[in-house]
Amino acid sequence: MATGKSDPNYKIAAENRRARFDYAIEDDIECGVVLEGSEVKALRQGGANIAESYAAVEDGELWLVNSYIAPYAQAKSFKHEERRRRKLLVSRKELSKLWNETQRKGMTLVPLVLYFNHKGMAKIKLGIAKGKKLHDKRDTSAKRDWGRQKQRLLKQG
Repeated sequence: MATGKSDPNYKIAAENRRARFDYAIEDDIECGVVLEGSEVKALRQGGANIAESYAAVEDGELWLVNSYIAPYAQAKSFKHEERRRRKLLVSRKELSKLWNETQRKGMTLVPLVLYFNHKGMAKIKLGIAKGKKLHDKRDTSAKRDWGRQKQRLLKQG
């Protein structure tokens, strides 16, 4: 995958930084997003939030629910609805896998990052995740703190 430095088209539009803290992510999948023109322009300006959104399989289709894309100021007559449900594009095989994970195993589909790939197409990376309990979150933060402290000790001595 192209990096942001070498490729002018690759750009992160929104990132869900709490997802890895709140959920144990077991697998991830890249999906296309069906957007309107003003939504694409607003995303390129960086006006998006996917922190409180989720993905769901309904009626044989994959949907991104409760994601926010800011209104585009220059769009006069073709404005978009900010919190509308957006359809996600995946293959049938991937869709059936996601349905099995969410229905049978009790997993959740969490959006991790919304970005433009090297071709300039809007993509979203979904994590197939299981919610962490409070003690799991404490373990994660304790490990992170110990890693920081270990780096400080190695740097000093």
